[in-house]
Amino acid sequence: MNKAKFYVIKFIKYLALIIVAALQLYPLFWLFIFSLKDNNEIFVGNPMGLPKVYRWENYVHVFQNANIGLYLRNSVIITFASIAISTVLATMASYAIARMKWKLSNAALVTFLSGMMIPLHAVLVPLLVLLTRTQLTNTFWSLILPYTAFALPMAIYIFVGFFGTLPRELEEAACIDGLNIYGIFLKIMLPLIRPAIATVSVFTYLACWNELMFAVSFNGGSQMATITIGIMNMAGTYASHMGRIGAGLAVATAPTLIIYVVLSKQIQKSFTTGALKG
Repeated sequence: MNKAKFYVIKFIKYLALIIVAALQLYPLFWLFIFSLKDNNEIFVGNPMGLPKVYRWENYVHVFQNANIGLYLRNSVIITFASIAISTVLATMASYAIARMKWKLSNAALVTFLSGMMIPLHAVLVPLLVLLTRTQLTNTFWSLILPYTAFALPMAIYIFVGFFGTLPRELEEAACIDGLNIYGIFLKIMLPLIRPAIATVSVFTYLACWNELMFAVSFNGGSQMATITIGIMNMAGTYASHMGRIGAGLAVATAPTLIIYVVLSKQIQKSFTTGALKG
C-alpha cells in the first residue's frame, strides 16, 4: 500500500468516526439549546436553531421552584449507595465463587444468575408490602435495597468472568509473602479488576438513575423522590413552559455525561482485556 492510499483510507476512517460522533452528540446539543428557549422560539420560531435570547433563568427556575436540586440530591445518594453496596457484595461473592474450592460454588453462581430472569413487575407488589410493613417506604432504603438486589446478578456474572482470567500464581506468590485471604483479595485481586468494577458501576448507575417504577411506587410524592419523579412532575406542571422542562432534562443528563468521562478509559480497558483474554 503506497503512502497516499494509506492517508486516504485513514482520512475516510476518521471522517466516518466524526460523522458518527456528531450524530450521537447532536441530541445532547439540541437538548441544551432547547432548554434556553421559550415556547415562542420552540414552536413558532426556529426550533432547531440557536436561541435569539439565552434564557438562563430556566435553570434558575427549576432549581428554585421545581425542587430539581432536591430530586438530584436524592438520586445521587440512592444511586451511589446502590453502586457501592452492590459492588462490595458482588466482588466478595464473585471471588469466593471463582477462586475458592467448595462444593456449592456452581450452585451459588446459578442461584445468583437466576435473579437476572426475574422481571421487576413480578416483585413490585411483594416488595411494596414488605417495605410498608417494615416502615421503609419513603426512605432512601426503600430504593437502595431493591436496586442493590437487582444489580447483583449482572455484577457477579461480570466479576466471576474477570476473576476466572487471573492466574493462580498471583495468589500463590501472595501467600508466600505472608498475605492472608483478605489481604490477597484487597491488595492483589481488586486492583486487577478495576476495569470490571468501572463497567459494573456504569451499568448499575444507568439502571438506578433512570428507574421510575420502583421510585414512583415506594418514594413517590415524598421528600425522598428521585430525579425521574421530578422530571415526570415537571412534564405536567410546566407544559406551557417547555424550556424549563428542557432545563430539568439537561440537569438530569449532566451526571451521566460526567460518569462517562470519568470512567470511559476503564470501560475501554475492560473491553480490551476481555478481547485479549478471549
